[in-house]
Amino acid sequence: MRLFLDTANLEHIRHGARLGVISGVTTNPSLVSKEGKVNYKKLVQEICSIVPGPVSTEVISQDTAGMLAEAREIAKWAKNVVVKIPAGLEGTEATAALAGEGIKVNYTLCFSVNQAILAARAGAAYVSPFVGRLDDIGEDGMLLIQDLIQVYREYPEIKTEAIAASIRHPQHCLAAARAGAHIATVPYAVLLQMAKHPLTDTGISRFAADWQKVMGDVKNI
Repeated sequence: MRLFLDTANLEHIRHGARLGVISGVTTNPSLVSKEGKVNYKKLVQEICSIVPGPVSTEVISQDTAGMLAEAREIAKWAKNVVVKIPAGLEGTEATAALAGEGIKVNYTLCFSVNQAILAARAGAAYVSPFVGRLDDIGEDGMLLIQDLIQVYREYPEIKTEAIAASIRHPQHCLAAARAGAHIATVPYAVLLQMAKHPLTDTGISRFAADWQKVMGDVKNI
């Protein structure tokens, strides 16, 4: 399972890139708005220059014509841009048209296997099931990942990749990997949590203390 970073914060993206574990980025209007009033195009282009893999950025329009106009413009911003199109009738129509033009689409805000099937048949490069938001309403979001992966595997001609989105904690990442998600897109805080374990910290401190007792300064290596 590959890891994307779900953010529009350039500092966090640079750090993720330095770690060498992030192969793409996903953004949305809410994440971009957290960065304050910015030049949207320049921000996306900067992200694309940091991360060589796919960078998903979302349209704002809610009608098919508007989605298509925005998507076609966004697709010009960088070679690794992927346009996020929301699920629904308008989004499905837009996805099919864009896929026909060779523009990669991330079919987002997916909450059912039926929507995931439409994404695949419309030609989306990616589909983003929002597991955390399903959990918020009392459903098990990871069951959606499991079900759609099972369906996709029944049809080898489907090339759409599933991105486990709306990840809330490291256990979501583990569950997504077990379910067979192709990608998990994680907030920066979750990425940091994935690298941490109290026993790792305790072990490092203990090794350092034992070395100090016998060998002195760490420079004496």
